[in-house]
Amino acid sequence: MKIPLLRFILALMMLPFLGTAAGAQAVGFPELGSLLPGHNDVTYLDLARMVIPDLAGDKDGFYKGGLPIDMRHIEGPDSGGSPPETSGFSNAAVLAIKSGGKDRLTMLFDLGDSPDSAEGYAVLALYDITGKPKLLDAVNVAVDRGTYFREPGKLSVSANDDVLITMSAHFNSSQNYVITPLIMVRDDKLELIDMIYTFDENLCSYSRKQNVAFQTIADGQPYAAIKVTVTDATVLNGESCDDAPPTAASQDISVTYHWDTKASHYAKDSDALDKLAGENAKRF
Repeated sequence: MKIPLLRFILALMMLPFLGTAAGAQAVGFPELGSLLPGHNDVTYLDLARMVIPDLAGDKDGFYKGGLPIDMRHIEGPDSGGSPPETSGFSNAAVLAIKSGGKDRLTMLFDLGDSPDSAEGYAVLALYDITGKPKLLDAVNVAVDRGTYFREPGKLSVSANDDVLITMSAHFNSSQNYVITPLIMVRDDKLELIDMIYTFDENLCSYSRKQNVAFQTIADGQPYAAIKVTVTDATVLNGESCDDAPPTAASQDISVTYHWDTKASHYAKDSDALDKLAGENAKRF
């Protein structure tokens, strides 16, 4: 089973996002057949089979299987498509996190295209591996074609808790569409905080790129505030084209998510990123 060319090219484009995380030893890509640290009889493949029961490797180190277990979409019951009838991949992204003061492991499997949706299908699985490994939760986090952990992969929002960052994207010859979910783990369940939508263009005389940065800010709540800043920059390249280029410019658009103890969830302090998403949609 060959990886579709579009998904392979997209994976290459995502390497800048993944490289920093891997260098920081946050997101890893272990061989599925290798042993879990601290276990002499459990492999990452054993964990993957808790999601895809018949997953098996071939002589080339590629893993194939059928349908995954039933799971919800991170956005809710009305989102996402069906999983592909057959899945195939050579590795999975692995990220250790804290949840409620407990050590947990997450794995992200991009299973490929959904048969009934423009989005792909990607499983984010949460495990307890402190004793006999146990699958605690699994959700479909695909909101576009290819899905990955986005650097830095996680944010520490307390001494005992991390928030996860994934991303889904697709591209054409001049445009790159990226959706970035922020995902919380509470009571060993994965919960969506929000999604950030960004859109890059590379045109004849200029490029317009929207980079995302994350910061946590202690504000006296059980979980730190999360500040998300999108730097929207238009850069001229000096080419002479038929259409007049726009003015070079750069602006930062920020939203801060504060923990609402009464409502027991994160709430954002403005709709600035929603407005940006609406403006971007007009440029598609």
